[in-house]
Amino acid sequence: MKKLINQIWKFGIVGVICTVIDFGILTFLREVAGVHYLISNAVSFTVSVVANYILSMKYVFQRKKNANRVKEFIVFVILSAIGLLLNQLLMWGAVDGMGIYYVAAKVLATAVVMVYNFVSRKLILEEKSQEE
Repeated sequence: MKKLINQIWKFGIVGVICTVIDFGILTFLREVAGVHYLISNAVSFTVSVVANYILSMKYVFQRKKNANRVKEFIVFVILSAIGLLLNQLLMWGAVDGMGIYYVAAKVLATAVVMVYNFVSRKLILEEKSQEE
């Protein structure tokens, strides 16, 4: 249980870093460059996914021994693409459907996708240890 709590803390720290990247790029593209919020969201989400992969696999999750790193990255990208789809649907529903400001919608979408990301990555990408 202590290991899981420590892992959740590390996941949270990585999440904060990647959220700053995500929101920073989103806001820059939307407010400075004038790019549509869904396109801005897709770009910012994608950049943050790459940063999240690097940080998560280095600091949060125990890599499977002898895992093919290319396959591991592809699985990470597929899980993240599902997260992006969920994020985009939530953003679209909140902004276009409910008239919520795009930044507030992004906060909601980020919270939902964060839970999905942790659970899916833990179940699929992490090595199961005998001490748990």
